[in-house]
Amino acid sequence: MRVSAVSYLNTWPLVWGFLHGPEQGRFDFRFDLPAECANALGNGEAAIGLVPCAELDRLGLDYLPDLGIACEGAVRSILLISKLPYAEIRTLAVDSGSRSSVALSRILLAEKYGCQPRFRPMVPRLEEMLAECDAALIIGDPALRIEPEKLPYQTMDLGAEWVAWSGLPMVFAVWAGKSAHLTSDVARAFGDSCQWGLSHMDEIVTSAARERGFAEALAREYLTQHIVYKLGPAHREGLELFRKLAREVPAELNAGV
Repeated sequence: MRVSAVSYLNTWPLVWGFLHGPEQGRFDFRFDLPAECANALGNGEAAIGLVPCAELDRLGLDYLPDLGIACEGAVRSILLISKLPYAEIRTLAVDSGSRSSVALSRILLAEKYGCQPRFRPMVPRLEEMLAECDAALIIGDPALRIEPEKLPYQTMDLGAEWVAWSGLPMVFAVWAGKSAHLTSDVARAFGDSCQWGLSHMDEIVTSAARERGFAEALAREYLTQHIVYKLGPAHREGLELFRKLAREVPAELNAGV
């Protein structure tokens, strides 16, 4: 069975058991940007994918309820960086690999700051994005390479902003697919892989430093203090609120992203 997983560092604990542990070889993995994971399921190239939560309803997918990529505060890897006060943003350059983060930025900017900027997909290079637009949305590994405190701009961590506004955790992505593929045996295998990864964090951190060039301290802090992988009732409540709000975004605001 083909599985599409996100290529960012935050996915490694979820798939470590499949790649290096007892579940090795169980599935045929490919690694994509978040938006490409959704596309792979949509066009039948994968049966299961780590899908942005904003895509669940559009694609009519079910999901494994106990695992995902979530946060309960600052997420560190989803940053909205602005040259202007947030209420004055009129154009926002967005990482072209993102869908949930784009929907989340729309929701928070509208609900908290009363603005509905035009969105422009771009390659995630901060200075180029800010040369073209008032603000930039950067996610994943590129965001981790930015040191927000050293920037001469305002920086909004979308995870922290959502939690402060909603009072609930934010779930960005879940293992999703058609219900026929998400059997109890499959759910158990994905749970075992995640548990293996969480119990082998030292290996993951060392690999992140060697293969991705991250400082070990940054990788460890990010994976153990910012990202949550096991979902409970509060996470699922936050996910349902996000899905409801994402469905209410006017269709014209989704054009081009």
